Amino acid sequence: MRFPLALTAKIAGHIIKHKLRKTPKFAMVLQLEPLHTCNLTCTGCGRIREYSTSLKDMVPLEKCLQAAMDCDAPMVSICGGEPLIYPKIEELFAGLLEQKRIIYICTNGMFMRKKMRDYMAADYSPGMETKLQALLKAELVTEKEAEVIRKSDAAARSKVVIRPSQWMYWNVHVDGLEFTHDLIVEREGVFKECIEAIKMAKILGYQTATNTTVYKETDAQEIEDMFKFLSSLDVDAHTISPGYEYDAAKKDMVKRLGKQPEDFFLTRKMTRQKFARIQEWSKAFTIIGTPMYQEFLAGKREMTCTPWAIPTFNVKGWKAPCYLMTDGHYDGYQEMLAKVQWEKYGVVDGVARDPRCEHCMVHCGYDPSGALGTNYQRGDNWKNFKYNFWPKPPRYERGHEVKACNGFSIGKGHLAEAKAAINNPRAAMNGAQSVFQHREEPHEHNRSEGCGSGDKSQRDELLAKITARKDA
Repeated sequence: MRFPLALTAKIAGHIIKHKLRKTPKFAMVLQLEPLHTCNLTCTGCGRIREYSTSLKDMVPLEKCLQAAMDCDAPMVSICGGEPLIYPKIEELFAGLLEQKRIIYICTNGMFMRKKMRDYMAADYSPGMETKLQALLKAELVTEKEAEVIRKSDAAARSKVVIRPSQWMYWNVHVDGLEFTHDLIVEREGVFKECIEAIKMAKILGYQTATNTTVYKETDAQEIEDMFKFLSSLDVDAHTISPGYEYDAAKKDMVKRLGKQPEDFFLTRKMTRQKFARIQEWSKAFTIIGTPMYQEFLAGKREMTCTPWAIPTFNVKGWKAPCYLMTDGHYDGYQEMLAKVQWEKYGVVDGVARDPRCEHCMVHCGYDPSGALGTNYQRGDNWKNFKYNFWPKPPRYERGHEVKACNGFSIGKGHLAEAKAAINNPRAAMNGAQSVFQHREEPHEHNRSEGCGSGDKSQRDELLAKITARKDA
């Protein structure tokens, strides 16, 4: 079947239980943000600005675990910020496992290998040596790191760690292939580290998933190539969603980057163009999302969002009305359900109740609608059953042929900045060209994949155009 039976059964049982009880509103997934601190400043992320005054604040461990109990969602997505910065992330993971939750640790991947080395040190035995040798051969750990693992002391062995579990996924943020991803996250080398972390996770027996946001300049063929590449790495599942111009992200884009949101985010019409082939992709790859949500993305049906099904809890409390829009924070989950005027939000029959909702087609609002039967059409139950219980799409064996490591990013954000420089000779003369400084030296790792030393034609073409503008 497409996803593990135990996980599918747990979620289905949760829905059936509340349907039988006729619960009007209940949580499917808890978006748990224990902190908003992050080591990256991704283009399109509004957390930087929305929670700028509380970036150093953290939710106490006990409150995090209580939030999961209060809404009783079968699945918890630990996000942020970068959740692996949270000092009690291991204890949070262990506590949620004890509550019998399905756990997605949503990470940019930069600290994953450190956390996995901690696990190896805590559990090191002769049986672990085979995996350690495989990691050494793949250059995913160094000889020095291997010795630290082998010589782990009592403190390392007694440490709470994130062990592989059938109830847990590493959910790694990947927004395209190397060039595009590193541009969006505004740092070189992040894609390379994500891939190395995924490879290490698979050797150690973890389940892995990826989370991708599609923007205006995202190339649909590149997304398909990304899926092919990740399939060849045996990534277990993928979430994909359109980039939406919610208020906090728009403000960050204008004030921090000096860019116009309409040049970056998708309208509803653009989303349907970008996701025209989503149903083809879902047949070939293990994409998370109901068939109804995929039809909605492709423009084949309308849906009404159910924001209460994926609530968010963070340093300020229960965030409402949804993950992306903030009209208030509440102390209690039930208080939020009771006080928020849910009928004011969303899009019904293609008409936005709130103008901020007009272009939103994001999975955290609409994907649960497909599972809950919102806007039910005849045959939807069979589509859901077939999608989950039919065989898992096969591994894409030729994924290694994809030029995933296709050049260096500029380290300054999205390609829109480069294109703006091309159209502004003065900007180019004042330093825009320095953004694209040639970096011919290869990366130390991923030599077999050519990461960082691949096709840089797109960057070089932009460089040539900037130079031509400057000369003119």
